[in-house]
Amino acid sequence: MHNGVKMNKKALLLTPLVLLLLGFTVLACGCSGQTENSMDAGINSPPTSNSSVEKVEIYHFHATRQCYSCITLGAYAEETVNTYFSSENESGKIVFAHINFDLPENRLLVERYEPTGSSLWIGVYDGEGFHKEENNAVWYKIGNKDEYMAYLKELIEKRLAGDYS
Repeated sequence: MHNGVKMNKKALLLTPLVLLLLGFTVLACGCSGQTENSMDAGINSPPTSNSSVEKVEIYHFHATRQCYSCITLGAYAEETVNTYFSSENESGKIVFAHINFDLPENRLLVERYEPTGSSLWIGVYDGEGFHKEENNAVWYKIGNKDEYMAYLKELIEKRLAGDYS
């Protein structure tokens, strides 16, 4: 019985560590089930030159049920757009929306962007067409609202200027 008690103590000590590691995995993957920890923007089909940008779309894709991190990701993105790009948002140069990918009425946007889970996507329309990117770096910044907003503001400014770096 003494050995059984020691084993239970070890299990009790390891359980919080395992839960903590699982929590970080979910946070880093954006509740998507993906295991990639890519920090780059991952632009699909980048333009060959700095073209004239017609419109920038910023979409927070999410499921019907969201965890705290997923909600925070979208709330900070919306606050960034409303704080720094209100005139562009009002004019239609920037479009921001929370898109529930579980709802059938959002099927066309889901097909266009192809999100695999809760995520932040940026789509740019320019003279060469449509370019989309999932931004994974924002997941690593949700613990610091000011850092998140400064990062996203700079990224949106680059996209508006036709800078895809």
